Amino acid sequence: MKIIHVVGARPNFMKVAPVMAALEGRAGVSQRLVHTGQHYDANMSEVFFRQLGIPTPDINLEVGSSSHAVQTAQIMMRFEEVALKEKPDRVLVYGDINSTMASAVVCAKLGIPVDHVEAGLRSFDRGMPEEINRMITDRLADLLFTPSPDGDENLLKEGVPAERIHRIGNVMIDTLKRLLPKAERPDIHGLDEPYALVTLHRPSNVDDRETLLRIMDTLTRLSEDLRIIFPIHPRTRKRLADLDATPDSPNLVLQEPLGYLQFLALQRDATLLITDSGGIQEETTWLGIPCLTVRENTERPVTITQGTNILIGTDMDLLEQEAGKILTGNGKKGTIPDLWDGRAGERIADVLTSI
Repeated sequence: MKIIHVVGARPNFMKVAPVMAALEGRAGVSQRLVHTGQHYDANMSEVFFRQLGIPTPDINLEVGSSSHAVQTAQIMMRFEEVALKEKPDRVLVYGDINSTMASAVVCAKLGIPVDHVEAGLRSFDRGMPEEINRMITDRLADLLFTPSPDGDENLLKEGVPAERIHRIGNVMIDTLKRLLPKAERPDIHGLDEPYALVTLHRPSNVDDRETLLRIMDTLTRLSEDLRIIFPIHPRTRKRLADLDATPDSPNLVLQEPLGYLQFLALQRDATLLITDSGGIQEETTWLGIPCLTVRENTERPVTITQGTNILIGTDMDLLEQEAGKILTGNGKKGTIPDLWDGRAGERIADVLTSI
């Protein structure tokens, strides 16, 4: 069985690593790794791949950034050439980015079985490009590997036959659990004190002028009581400079983007996380760190019903209120969801090799 794994952004590599490792050495299985190049990440050096335990990609489509339509079209055109040449028996796609959906469409048109890792997640917000990608990919997928019961329920409601749905747990947790002992904190002053870690990247937060200003005002106020580490994307930093809104609080540190192991160490030791990232909602749930999510919805509700996550929306008063609870020891406690045990990749390999 020849399997092609398609990835396009750094979170995808965290998901593919345990699956490739689990399939390595299985009788009759060969693997190829295709990187669409959807997102360029300077941290993706040879060391990055070595830490994850995967080879550098066999093929890089070098698509790069563009509008959703142009980027999706480029991925489809270039991946079709790869699929026709490589003739895989199955293709595995991961997460919810444009590469995921575009590759699934190509496979469906060519009659190649395509399997979706992290299937069934829904925010029920079609204003999110990721939601469109999830829905289309799940309609086309042959096997759907879900991380939690809500994924199963969503797919069943949408008419997916139960025999195609396999709840295997969370592959991101496989990588987190394996690499956590290797995580080392970066050299940032003040980490011996309690601190909050912030990540923001969604356009609704960083591209909207009023929203970004309100968030930064709130973070500045919070920094009076707690050191805040904010690894910030250069584009967001420039936007703050253009708005003349770069914070001058010495306790609010705008940090350059970090590698996975450094960021993982910061997460592990943080007092709380403030984020709009889906993956961090999951990681903080497993780590037991309180997480305040600056979004109106989440495709990962298990992090709320079982985990440490609280949806804040854009209510900055609520953000301050919940942060205050955490600082006084009254933050939300959670439990680790079923099957988030570091063996999701093995379960996927078991399903694939039993076909």
